[in-house]
Amino acid sequence: MISSKKIKSALISVFHKEGLDEIIKTLNKLDVKLYSTGGTQKFIEDLGVKVTAVEDITGYPSILGGRVKTLHPKVFGGILARRENDSDKQQLQEFAIPEFDLVIVDLYPFEATVASGAAEQDIIEKIDIGGISLIRAAAKNFKDVVIVPSQAQYGDLYKVLTECDGATTLADRKTFAKAAFAVSSHYDSAIFNYFDNDQGNALRISHDNTKILRYGENPHQQGKFYGNLDEVFEQIHGKEISYNNLLDIDAAINLIGDFDETTFAILKHNNACGLASRENLTEAWNDALAADPVSAFGGILISNKEIDLATAEEINKIFFEVIIAPSYNKEALDILKSKKNRIILVLNASKMPTVLNRTLLNGVLSQQKDLKTETADDLKTVTTLEPNADEVEDLLFANKLVKHTKSNAIVLAKNKQLVASGVGQTSRVDALNQAIAKAKTFNFNLEGAVMASDAFFPFPDCVEIAHFDGISAVIQPGGSIKDQDSVDYCNQNGMKMVLTGIRHFKH
Repeated sequence: MISSKKIKSALISVFHKEGLDEIIKTLNKLDVKLYSTGGTQKFIEDLGVKVTAVEDITGYPSILGGRVKTLHPKVFGGILARRENDSDKQQLQEFAIPEFDLVIVDLYPFEATVASGAAEQDIIEKIDIGGISLIRAAAKNFKDVVIVPSQAQYGDLYKVLTECDGATTLADRKTFAKAAFAVSSHYDSAIFNYFDNDQGNALRISHDNTKILRYGENPHQQGKFYGNLDEVFEQIHGKEISYNNLLDIDAAINLIGDFDETTFAILKHNNACGLASRENLTEAWNDALAADPVSAFGGILISNKEIDLATAEEINKIFFEVIIAPSYNKEALDILKSKKNRIILVLNASKMPTVLNRTLLNGVLSQQKDLKTETADDLKTVTTLEPNADEVEDLLFANKLVKHTKSNAIVLAKNKQLVASGVGQTSRVDALNQAIAKAKTFNFNLEGAVMASDAFFPFPDCVEIAHFDGISAVIQPGGSIKDQDSVDYCNQNGMKMVLTGIRHFKH
């Protein structure tokens, strides 16, 4: 078998023409015979390059409004014929079928059409039939045929044409074939997901963009990210983002999305160690930092407002890995860029997934994202005393935080400031004790603070401990058969409790 093959003929049928002109001109210089159809044929002719219409070899015009153009044995025979198979060669001669050494395809933009909100009939018409068939046929016969399956591979083809004088090796063709099956499988996944409409009858996840990370969670583990991070944020400064950075960035973006007021948050290992909402951004930063200045070291910072000069000057006093904000003024950016490795991200207004998938055992666990954010209307007061307006505000604030905190979780808050949290404990009592101990470490007065729990209290022990340290109001989902025990204790000791009916486990 001859590994290196010279391209002598090409079939071209593409949607996106950008970047194709130089390829066409180069093929023409290499005396490659061109075949095409429809708009691509006209594009080639407008370049002054000779091209044979596909219908001239099939004997059939484009029919059914363009739905059928290339689906014909004289096209697919020329792609699928095995060049070293005598029987195949004989049949090509018998039926006057030309060989195609190169097939260039760019599919109808199905995903873009869906994203545009187009009507169903318009979406259906963007399901490519001939193009996807050409891709699969040419990729299957990679030993003899070069397949360029999308505009993304135009550059790779141009490099082969110009640097190798139109000759490809078997390794070249196999690489193009791999890209072709990636394109075809992604395309079919997108079509299935459109028809499935989040019903979850099967799971098809496909991402074209692969980012090789320095390593995974630990240096001895490999790490990759599949997806387009540019849709979510723009990195304007700093070192390469790591696997652990991405986990924290994801947690930070999801957390800040639940806050409308001017808010600053500090995260470490996916949990908030500081967060405050204030009228002034610098005050929000200072109060967020006050919750745990020790854990803030090397943390992830995020704000939902533009970073100004005064805030940047304060932030710059500590070491942190990443800062995320919708924008930065110039003076603030100059200060933040003073550390060369500091990762600075501009958060885009992007649509985040509403379904979460996690590999587990020999399969994938899938669930809807926890998109519930309670409001005052969701609160049911179950104690004799009702929380006042300020306490309700703090209860809702704490509840947003506990929703984004590793279970078992307890959050203590006061005046829209995270006072302390107990994170990822095996018992709710341990989580509360951890939070109280941390609050005392940083000299917080818990008198008048509120407590949020991600799940119900099976016993009244947590409200007893909270009351002892001055906590005045509690928010929790309820649902325990012993809910009344906790309510009774609150009534007997002048505490207030509201139930949401919504649990916020996070594992």
